[in-house]
Amino acid sequence: MVVVIALPSIAVPGTSADTAQIVLLIALCAGALTLFEYASTYPGLVEFRDAPPFNRIRFLSLFAMVLFLSIVVRGTTNPTALTELVTLIGTLIGHAIDFPYSPVRLIVLILPENASAADISTMRTAAGMTYLISLLSLSVFLLALRASRWPSSGTFNVWVNLPTFEPTAGGDVVERLERDARINIALGFLLPFLTPVVIHAASSLFGSISSTNDQTLIWTITAWAFLPSSLFMRGIAMGRVATMISSERKKNTEANKDELFQPA
Repeated sequence: MVVVIALPSIAVPGTSADTAQIVLLIALCAGALTLFEYASTYPGLVEFRDAPPFNRIRFLSLFAMVLFLSIVVRGTTNPTALTELVTLIGTLIGHAIDFPYSPVRLIVLILPENASAADISTMRTAAGMTYLISLLSLSVFLLALRASRWPSSGTFNVWVNLPTFEPTAGGDVVERLERDARINIALGFLLPFLTPVVIHAASSLFGSISSTNDQTLIWTITAWAFLPSSLFMRGIAMGRVATMISSERKKNTEANKDELFQPA
């Protein structure tokens, strides 16, 4: 986590000393929180921490987004063969997805009206790259679940892996998990469309986003692409947990019936 948060400041030239200090402080806090969460025996804030590969795929997805966006932004001032290759891939994907009412078109429209063609191209390239990574990470997650039969492939503690879920809050646990799964999947689908609208509406109060601010560009586009895919994964995972609990209930019910009709 320390490397992920500090990466844009390290890779992108022109970072001020004050910005570097703030980023370092945030990176150390995030690293300490992650260390304490995974070293603790009891549940904390991180979900599915003992149910790999859920968090591993999400972390690799976040790392890839920040890394490739940092390379794209670095290429605007210090071009190399690597930056040109990554920028070309992002540009191709961005133009392919940039059609009316698409998420890429909506995120490009949050730029101010006086944005230059270079700013628009950079935003489209960044959006295309991160959207591709989010789709690939979601595909890898689905393949990993199918290959490992997650979470039934090992012991699964609902209390540890879902610390914010209260089983005794009321109602059937399976129904609540399925409901939360549907809500997360719906939010994951809608967020790429809603986030640009919210940013555009808030621009009248806080000012429009500018692609000349490298740190703002990297983290805005990363959040825009990472949060929906993360919600998709969370919804799918909660649905699988609900299916696992339902299957265990059926097995226990059948076992109890068999014991009840055993000959005396």
